[in-house]
Amino acid sequence: MTSPSSGARRGRPRTATLALLAAVGGGVVGAAPQAQAAPPGGKDVTAVFFEWKFDAVAKECTGRLGPDGYGYVQVSPPQEHIKGPQWWTSYQPVSYRIAGRLGDRAAFKKMVDTCHGAGVKVVVDTVINHMAAGDGTGTGGSSYTKYGYPGVYSRPDFDNCTAPITNYQDRFNVQECELVGLADLDTGEDHVRGRVAAYLNDLLSLGVDGFRVDAAKHMAADDLKNIKSRLSDPNAYWKQEAIHGAGEAVSPSEYLGNGDVQEFRYARDLKRVFQSEKLAYLKNYGEGWAYMPSDKAAVFVANHDTERGGDTLTYKDGADHTLAHVFMLAWPYGAPDVHSGYEFTDRDAGPPNGGQVEACYRDGWKCQHAWPEVRGMVKLRNTARGTGVTHWWDNGDDAIAFGRGDKAYVVVNHEGTELNRTFQTSLPAGGYCDVQSGRGVTVDGSGRFTAAVAPNTALALHAGARKC
Repeated sequence: MTSPSSGARRGRPRTATLALLAAVGGGVVGAAPQAQAAPPGGKDVTAVFFEWKFDAVAKECTGRLGPDGYGYVQVSPPQEHIKGPQWWTSYQPVSYRIAGRLGDRAAFKKMVDTCHGAGVKVVVDTVINHMAAGDGTGTGGSSYTKYGYPGVYSRPDFDNCTAPITNYQDRFNVQECELVGLADLDTGEDHVRGRVAAYLNDLLSLGVDGFRVDAAKHMAADDLKNIKSRLSDPNAYWKQEAIHGAGEAVSPSEYLGNGDVQEFRYARDLKRVFQSEKLAYLKNYGEGWAYMPSDKAAVFVANHDTERGGDTLTYKDGADHTLAHVFMLAWPYGAPDVHSGYEFTDRDAGPPNGGQVEACYRDGWKCQHAWPEVRGMVKLRNTARGTGVTHWWDNGDDAIAFGRGDKAYVVVNHEGTELNRTFQTSLPAGGYCDVQSGRGVTVDGSGRFTAAVAPNTALALHAGARKC
C-alpha cells in the first residue's frame, strides 16, 4: 500500500507522501455530561512517549516524570497491528488485543501501575476510526484481510465508501471514505460503537486514566459522544486530534462538547513567530488569536506527525524549539504536551531498538521531556497554576518577559545579543533559583531583579525553587 499524504492528515491535500499511516486527526472526548477541561488535578503537563516500550515508560515514570512534576504520560497505541519496522504500523490495527511491538498485556499493566505509583497518570493513544489495509498476520499472530478481522469486525461494520478521502470540503468524503486507503469503520453503527467502547473499557480496567483518539475528525462528533457514554468511567480524560483547516467541512469546534481538542494552530503559529516574526506578538497568545477556549485546548510545540510533515518546530530547530517549550510551559493557555521521540532522517523510520530505550540520548532517543530547559519548567507551571499573566515586557522584537502573579517570572531572549536589564515582578523578596541556568537570583523588596540573559536562552524563577 502506498504511503499517505501528510497534508491529508492535516486536512490539506499534498503531493508529498509520508509514511503509510501517520496517525490522523484523533482525539479524545471529555467527561460526561459536561466535557472535562484540561487534565484534572494540579499537574496538567503530559510527556508524550512516542513509540517507547512499556517497560521503558515505567522506568522513566519513576526516574524522571514523577519527580519532575509531570501529571501524565501518553503512550503509543498498544493494540495488535500490522507487522513492519515503520512507526506508522502502530496505527494500523488488526485487533484490540494488547499485543503490539511495545509490549504485551502484562507489560502494559505493570507500566500503568508503576506510573501510578510515581504519581503519573496514563493516557493511551487509541486508533478507533479504522482498521488495517491489506491482509496478513498481525504482531500478535492474528490473521486478517481488509474488511475481515476475525472475532472483531466483518464487512458490514465498515462504511460503504471504499475510496480514499480526496475532498476536505465535503463532510461525507471526510467522515465516510477511507483515510489513505485504510478500512473505515462505521462508527454510526451500534455494533461498532459497542466494540470500540469494549476496547476502551478494557484499557480502563487496567487502570488507564484517559485517551487520545486518533482521527477524530474522520468520525462524527455524535459518534464519539455515544462511544464515550458507554465507558465504565465517563470522567476519563479525552483529547481529540481534530486538525484545523480553513474552509473545511469539518471544524474542530464541533468536538468541544466531548472534551479537549488539540489546537494545531498553536503549534503552527509558534513556528512562524519564532522563525520569522517577533516574540513580542505573543502578548495575547491563545484565545486572543481566536484559538479554542483555553480550558478545552491541548497544545504542543510538535507531535509525531507535525515534526515529520514540517509544519511545526522540531528538535532539529535548536534554540527555536527549546525556547518555544519554555514559553508554552510558562504561558497560561491550554494543557501542554511535550513530545519525546527519536532522531530521524527517514520519516518512515520506526523507533530505535524496536522501542527499547536503554538510556536517554543514546541510540537516537531525544528525550525532550528530560532536557534541563524543559523539565525545569514543569514544576514552574505546576506552581503558577491558576495565576494570570502580569508585568508583561517586550523590546518590540524578540525579547519578552512576563510574570505569573506572585508565583513565577520568565524571560525569553531570542535576540542575537545579551539582554541586560532590571525586571519588575510580583514575586516576594528573597532568593530564587533560575531553573534555566541553575544560578541564584535575588528579588528586592519592590519585586525587582537585575539579570543578564544570554542570546537564545531564558531565565525562569518560581516560588517552588528558592534555592539552587
